[in-house]
This record gives sequence, C-alpha cells and structure tokens, in this order.
Amino acid sequence: MIIEIISDYSCPFCYLAEKRYTDVLKSLNANIQIKHTCYQLDEFAPKTTRENVYSIFAKKYGVSEEVAKDQMMPLKKNAQDEGFEFNFDKIQSTHTLLAHQFAKAFEEKYKDDKGNQIKLFDANQLRPLEVRFADANINTDAFKVSVVASSSSVDATTSAQELVLTQDLNSTILIKKLKIYPDGHYDLTVSATNDKQFFITNGFRPNVLADMYAVHGFISKLNDNSLKTIEDGQSDKNESIVGAKFISSFDRYYATVIYNFDKSLAITVMPDSTENLNPQAFIHAGSVISFSGLIGPKNHKDLEALNPELIDVIDYGWFTFIAKPMFILLQFIQSYVGNWGWTIVILTILIKLVLYPLSFKGMVSMQKLKDLAPKMKEIQVKYKDDKQKQSMHMMELYKKHGANPMGGCLPLILQIPVFFAIYRVLLNAIELKGAPWMFWVHDLAEMDPYFVLPILMGATMFLQQKITPNTMQDEMQKKIFQFLPIIFTFFFLWFPAGLTLYWFINNLFTIGQQYYINSVFERKRAEKN
Repeated sequence: MIIEIISDYSCPFCYLAEKRYTDVLKSLNANIQIKHTCYQLDEFAPKTTRENVYSIFAKKYGVSEEVAKDQMMPLKKNAQDEGFEFNFDKIQSTHTLLAHQFAKAFEEKYKDDKGNQIKLFDANQLRPLEVRFADANINTDAFKVSVVASSSSVDATTSAQELVLTQDLNSTILIKKLKIYPDGHYDLTVSATNDKQFFITNGFRPNVLADMYAVHGFISKLNDNSLKTIEDGQSDKNESIVGAKFISSFDRYYATVIYNFDKSLAITVMPDSTENLNPQAFIHAGSVISFSGLIGPKNHKDLEALNPELIDVIDYGWFTFIAKPMFILLQFIQSYVGNWGWTIVILTILIKLVLYPLSFKGMVSMQKLKDLAPKMKEIQVKYKDDKQKQSMHMMELYKKHGANPMGGCLPLILQIPVFFAIYRVLLNAIELKGAPWMFWVHDLAEMDPYFVLPILMGATMFLQQKITPNTMQDEMQKKIFQFLPIIFTFFFLWFPAGLTLYWFINNLFTIGQQYYINSVFERKRAEKN
C-alpha cells in the first residue's frame, strides 16, 4: 500500500503528515510505503496552533472546519488523550487527493510558457559557486581537474545534509563544505591550502524570464542599508563593492543569492562580455571564506524566514518604499481570501478608496474647467495677439470661479508613485506564478490566453475618456488622446493577467467615481437654470 505524502513543512498537510503521521505509521507495523513528492509551497504555511491549520485546510478546499479536523487528525493508535479514532481508508484517500493537488500546483508554478519544466541556468553561463584563483596556473588546472564529492546523492527534504566537494590541484587542494537545509538555503565554507587566494561567484543570473518589463541583473545590499543595482547591459567596467551584506543576480522571478550578515563581503562586479555588458560578481575570498546562500524563486515568505533583510532581494525600483508595504497588504488579504485574483480586486478597491479624496479633487477641478471652457475660448479669441493680456484675464477668470488649471493634473501626479508601485509588485511577485483567478485565467503571471482582460481594459479606458471632461484646445492633442485606449490595449495584450486585472478593475471604479461627479454637477447646473 502506498500513501503519497507531500513532504514539506511549509504547508499544513505536510506539517501534519510528516511531523505527526510518520511515527504512528511505524507503530502500526503496517506494510506501508510513503512516497514523498512535494516541494516548497509557501502559501500553505502552517500557523502556530492546530486550529489555525484546520482553518487553512477548510478555506483551501471549501469544507467545514469539522470536516477538516476529521480528515487531518493525526494517525495515532493510542491517542485517547485527543479523543479521535484512527480511520486509515479516509486518511489514505485524503493523502492521495492532496498529493495530486499540491503536485499539480507545483508543476504549474515551475513550468515555462511552453509547459516545460524550467531550467534556472543555461549550460554556457557562469555557474553559482564557481571559483577563480589569483594564480593563473592553478586556475588553468581547476578547469581540467574533476571535483570529488563525498556523496553521490543528497536528500535534504526532511533534515539538513552535508556534502564535501574536493578538488586536488597538485600542490593546492580546494575544499567546499556544504550544509543544505530543507528550506532550500545552504551554508558553505570554502578553503584552499597553501594560502592560495581565490574568488568565488554567485553565478550569472537565472535565465528563466528576463524581459523588457522587469529589471534583471545584479543587486547588493551594503552595510549602510543602501542598495546597489546594476542592470543587464549597464556593466561597462569593473566595479568594486566593499561592505556588502548580500549579493544577488536575478531575473524577474528567480535569483542566486549569497549573504553574510556577520561579516561583510568584498565584491568585484565585471561585464560578462564586451558585447552584452551583463554584470557578474566575484567575492574576494582570500584563502578561506564562509557564507550562506540560496538559489531559486524570490518568494517573499521564504526570504523573510531566512532573514528579513533578504526581502530586499526583490527589487521594486524607485518606489520600493510604497511597494513593500503594498505587497505585505496583498499577502495579508490573500491569506484570508485564498485566491490571488480576488486579492488583486480587493487591493484595487482599497487603493481607490484611499486615493478617492485626491481623485475627487481632480475630477471636480476638471468639471469646473469644462464649465469655463466657453469663456476661456472667448478670451483666447479676443486677446489672440496679446499673450500677456490673455494670461492675465485667464487668471482672473480662474480666481473668480475658484478653478485651478493644475487642479486636475496635480492629484493624478501624486497618484503616479502608487500606480508604479503596484505595477512593480504585480510584475515581480512569483506568488502569482501558476495562481488562477477564475474561468479562463489559470495563471495570473502569464498573459490572458484569450485577450479578454486586455480588451475589457481598453473598452473601459475608452468609456472613461468619454465621460471625463476634456479641456484640451489643440485638435492634434485631442486626436492623440483618443487613440490612447487602442495603444494601451495593444501593450496590455502581452502583460501578465494579474496586472491587466488590476488596471481593468481600477478603470471600472474610476468610471463609477466620474459618473457620480458628473451627476452632481449636472444637478447643480439644472438648479441654476
């Protein structure tokens, strides 16, 4: 009999299955084979109490907490203290069902857009933990001599495992002592005999998704907590970095990171070639060095669990100070909603509510300018040959009617950082990878396969234009403005569905706000007449 168990402590099922079931299965003396098939799926992280775990299970699979408790109760033959009866058939079916569901989630999350399992690195790239010696002769030998491993395989699924890699380079021996942990990170000590100086690299960035929409390249955090970023194509010279807490080479979703928060690192960043100018980093190791590292997805919870400072591995750009708390809020909402698509919808509504006072002022100002448009036109015609008088009379008109020509622009400008921050959050969040919304949207990190959301976004943008007062006097500007929905729709065809969903919901609520403002002013005009 085989029970397929997902062996990862970061989901409640694995937590109970591995921590509570294994000893009990042994005590039953049953002929049972446990098949481990799980990888890290952080979104199912266990809480501190069993009741919270049951609650998570119940929300995830749409059952009551009583049913969840019944299905997930530990398999203990003599568990009278907990008052539950062992039912093997029920637990077996639960195991099998959950294993397939979690395995499916993993498969979708770590496949490319063609359905193939992802590969973090290309064969011809600089690999993580490669060593270069200051001595050219030893360096030449290092490319020729094979590395001897202390073990042919390592399974760190349930407990930390050690691996020693040795390379005998005639008079010098290079030793790498690795300790690999179940959560995916590792500790490493590298030493070279005879006091031979060497450098070690975190490797070239993963090459899973490096496109024009997101930043990719190299980032380091320094002792003063500042961040140093060198994007691909911008490494045109060797650059020294002293006092680094961590270094990371990254694409949109994945990174290869080396960190040491006790002893800072000295780095040299150099271009990979004179053509590409992509950054690659080498750590000055001396003859011995110790640090920790990880290679894989830039998952917020995983990075925070290792060290909160590692969250800075996720690069949100100029508006990080807004993007960070925004993602934390996004994650908080998702923990209750359980669906990233609806989480984005709720977050969009919350942002619109917070920004409503600014939006309201801008819309009111635009309405006032619309009402003054005929008088503005008269002044422009009357003083077309005297720009100074034209400006003077315009200012008098604005002052008399309490209108501000910048009133419509300033609130929008103040909202730009928020829009850019949410853009970067949704674009860089690997948590959205493989996360469905509903119906046809099976992956919020991929483009809408049927272009429904981009078309809806374009249609709502067009409608928004139609009901928004336009005070443009120049006919050419008006025509360009009218083409914006088409241009935006074209670009959004290839944007991630999660980002397009945000923009679509944002447009819907903007239309609602604008319709309300329009109706208020229509009533005021009717009262005056």
